[in-house]
Amino acid sequence: MTITAAADGSALGNPGPNGWAWYIDDANWAAGGSPHGTNNQGELQAVLELLRATAGTDDDLRILCDSKYVIDSITKWMPGWKRRGWRKADGGAVLNQDLMKALDEAMSGRDVRFEWVKGHAGHDLNEAADERANAAAKAYQQKQEPRRGPGFTMSTAGAAAATSTNRMQGDPTDAGRRAADPPARPASTPATAPAATAVAPAAVPLWAEASDLLEGLDDSPAPAPLDLHVTLSAQEHARLRDRADAQGVSLEEALRRLI
Repeated sequence: MTITAAADGSALGNPGPNGWAWYIDDANWAAGGSPHGTNNQGELQAVLELLRATAGTDDDLRILCDSKYVIDSITKWMPGWKRRGWRKADGGAVLNQDLMKALDEAMSGRDVRFEWVKGHAGHDLNEAADERANAAAKAYQQKQEPRRGPGFTMSTAGAAAATSTNRMQGDPTDAGRRAADPPARPASTPATAPAATAVAPAAVPLWAEASDLLEGLDDSPAPAPLDLHVTLSAQEHARLRDRADAQGVSLEEALRRLI
């Protein structure tokens, strides 16, 4: 059987009170968070908690994420990070390293497939996870205990029922797609859903995808530095400042990571 779940994170202020959540159905979900964290940390924690919750099952796991940073970190960049002692291709330390190491351990021996879904686009599982992650972040903002959910209570029979339900809702599992679709794509490639409920994968703006553009490139000596002057609008400067604050780096470093 294949368990299909959505994982999502939220942060108020980014960084600020943050939340995470994973969702399979109303009887199988969990949420949590912290008084201070980033959206990316919430997204990573959601996947980690889902992997830990389902560690005792033999079922395959299909994780839906609206964060390509999370998917690419786990499926593309992590092997190179490990080879370099958890350093990025540019020599900088990997961000959220504790979470990345925990995810690497939790993925060991698991049959997991990741799929990107567009956030806030009406996808039932993604919306349910987003709602619970945001509620957890708001609870921490108000210094209250968040709703943590029932956790993972699904038996093998329950997994079969959830698989069937997801298929009926226009969210096909592996089994439902093998008969009708072309051969499976790589884990991080967005899959096209049935026309009735599909949200076609769209190009994501560079701003949302520039978490680490250097990853995946062969290591090579760095060229001599160039002196580059860039004129930014007030809005662009504010967005860059927010990004730098979220990652705990300078404005110059935040801009450099977009190049």
